Amino acid sequence: MNPTALPLRAALAVVFSVPLAIGIGLSAGGDDREDRFAQLREEWPSPSSYRTASGAPGHEYWQQTVDYEIEVELDDEQQALRGSERIIYHNNSPDALRYLWLQVEPNYFAPDSHAVATTLAPNLDAGMTFEATRALIERETFEGGAEITNLVDGDGAPLKFALVDTTMRVDLPEALKSGETFEFSLEWSYAINDQRKFGGRSGYEFFEEDQNYLYEIAHWFPRLCAYTDYMGWQNKEFLGRGEFTLEFGDYLVSITVPDDHVVASTGVLQNPGDVLLPLWQERLALAETSETPVLIVTREEAEANEGTAPTGKKTWTFAAENVRDFAWASSRKFIWDAKLHEIEGGDPVWAMSFWPKEGHELWEPYSTHSVIHTLDVYGKYTFPYPYPVAISVNGPIGGMEYPMLCFNGPRPAEDGTYTARSKYGLISVIIHEVGHNWFPMIVNSDERQWTWMDEGLNTYVQFLAESEWEDSYPSRRGEPGKMTGYMTSAAQVPIMTNSESILQFGNNAYGKPATALNVLRETVVGRELFDFAFKEYSRRWMFKRPEPADLFRTLEDASGVDLDWFWRGWFYSTDHTDLALTGVTHYRIDTQDPEVEKARRRAKRDAEPTTLSASRNRDLPQYVEAFPELVDFYNTFDELDVTPADVRKYEKLLESRKPADQELLKAGLNFFVVEVGNEGGLVMPVLLDLEFEDGSVESLRIPAEVWRNNSPSISKLIISEKVLTRVLLDPNRETADADLSDNVWPPEMAERTFRLKPQSKRGSGPNPMRDARKEAQKLKRRSPGGEEAGDPDAGGDEEG
Repeated sequence: MNPTALPLRAALAVVFSVPLAIGIGLSAGGDDREDRFAQLREEWPSPSSYRTASGAPGHEYWQQTVDYEIEVELDDEQQALRGSERIIYHNNSPDALRYLWLQVEPNYFAPDSHAVATTLAPNLDAGMTFEATRALIERETFEGGAEITNLVDGDGAPLKFALVDTTMRVDLPEALKSGETFEFSLEWSYAINDQRKFGGRSGYEFFEEDQNYLYEIAHWFPRLCAYTDYMGWQNKEFLGRGEFTLEFGDYLVSITVPDDHVVASTGVLQNPGDVLLPLWQERLALAETSETPVLIVTREEAEANEGTAPTGKKTWTFAAENVRDFAWASSRKFIWDAKLHEIEGGDPVWAMSFWPKEGHELWEPYSTHSVIHTLDVYGKYTFPYPYPVAISVNGPIGGMEYPMLCFNGPRPAEDGTYTARSKYGLISVIIHEVGHNWFPMIVNSDERQWTWMDEGLNTYVQFLAESEWEDSYPSRRGEPGKMTGYMTSAAQVPIMTNSESILQFGNNAYGKPATALNVLRETVVGRELFDFAFKEYSRRWMFKRPEPADLFRTLEDASGVDLDWFWRGWFYSTDHTDLALTGVTHYRIDTQDPEVEKARRRAKRDAEPTTLSASRNRDLPQYVEAFPELVDFYNTFDELDVTPADVRKYEKLLESRKPADQELLKAGLNFFVVEVGNEGGLVMPVLLDLEFEDGSVESLRIPAEVWRNNSPSISKLIISEKVLTRVLLDPNRETADADLSDNVWPPEMAERTFRLKPQSKRGSGPNPMRDARKEAQKLKRRSPGGEEAGDPDAGGDEEG
């Protein structure tokens, strides 16, 4: 082989007699045989005519449809609901069905429910407030749960049914064949829960000052469970965390309330002339063209309404098309604003907010603007909002989502002031809950099974929306560095865990998947490719029901990037990122030029420190100084002096080499071997900043496939004319690296502070037994899920 015909780096491989792969810069060591790059064929379901290998719905994809006509009345004296409904079930599946399963979530509050029976004991050692203790006692005896009556088919014939905790099986007179419909009706009633006492995603709030109630009503009527191609009936009981898996359909709902109430609801109001004052209708007309939200019901009007008694009832009728659920809110306390907002690529949308006076100072300036911002940003990254209304309601529920309507809790202090945390908390929870219209209200994932498929994806787009609200927005989740504490904790399970079995609910279902998608966008795939793929997933599955494999396959299919290693590490394991710079070695080519090499060796020798003995011995009398005749040539000879023989040898070497070899010997190149270890188990790209002696900085981004041999460490060869002085690993905090202390070479001194304390009183010094008891109590206060008491995520979707 003639080196003169090779490029410089290939020639280097020849000169060093190393494999070409090493010559271009990479080597790996170790013998870790866990294949982190194995394809996920065994973990994912086989493609079918329902769901394709590309992640798209197949040509025979199907899903059921359910239409509802509901009449409900709110009893504001007894805090109860009574209703009736007519259901039309369309069997679009290829299967014949002998029975139907319905969800009856009001039974969650029944004293004998599984949710009550499986509630764990609080930490009484830590004490409890009077309010919490009273609520605990009342929860045991609260007569929640729905009473089902008059269940009949379309001809009025009674139907047999069986209640199973929060579900109900309705037995059909005969099998419902593919393509057929079945009509039936039923009546029901139940006591509404006091949300402040008993929690939940639905309930009422009582305002003692003015003796009024505010109702936020959700999962309030018996509704069909989903029947799917991947698991048949999704009839897993509701235990409080795994939310709702539902079918799309059309709704016509009539809500009867006291005539001084204002109602906010899923859908479009069908009878405004019957329920809205003429002045409110005029203001709504102004809001159609206003640049800013218009108050439909002012604060003064709402406060005046608080002191009146109803003279009768009004029925508000709403219609909603192609929605998977229906929720509403009602109170005489509501202030209401609205704006008709133009949607890019879609029809105009009514953005609205409803709140009591207790929320006014915070809600009037921020709520509807947050709704509008969410419509714009989510539409940009997914698809235009397809519904005619988007509503934010303030009440007792911290944060919960339903089609076209969401409940959000933050309020200002009693004096009307609010902190920056309250302001951003409100904006974030509204973005989050309005954003749920996309995930899962339209991209209709199975919440009962996979919380992360809506919460994680929604939190990711929420992070994008917050970033576009203002610079340096204080987002809670999305940045990789905020997830390292969770990813290194012992109390965690993989993201791919059923909703009811998750530990550290908020971190697992919200934070980690959102962070993973952000890492894909910014670091692994790149913004342009990832945004295209994410939008493709959203559009493929709008008004359909995706499974996790459909998401994973679509993102790979549309981006063109193999991501099985990423899903395996981030979603199927609890490994964490901890890459470490374990060494950097500087190599130079031995030029064999005596003028160069001996000078280099002399400089190295002269830089060596003088030993202690040699330093002290310099001052001692020297024997030869008394006898000069003993000093000869060897006393003054320096082996690093260049001799004529050295010069002749070098000249002979040059004569024997080709011009390309001579050029290489004189090139003055530096070779740096940078060694990186994987101490956390999660494979990630290796991101390096290389700082050189002349002050310049070069960035090197090595794809995660560098770990494809599953080794615990790799090395990278850097070739440069400049001298490398410092290496930084993951300099922009892109990979959720849990330990940054080993991300710099040469290692840096660690800096910490400690606090000075006043002198301890007698008897209050170190006490190992007391400290151990305190630590045990601290651990005991943690729930089985790993959340501290009071974690807003511990109750589900209440992100406020």
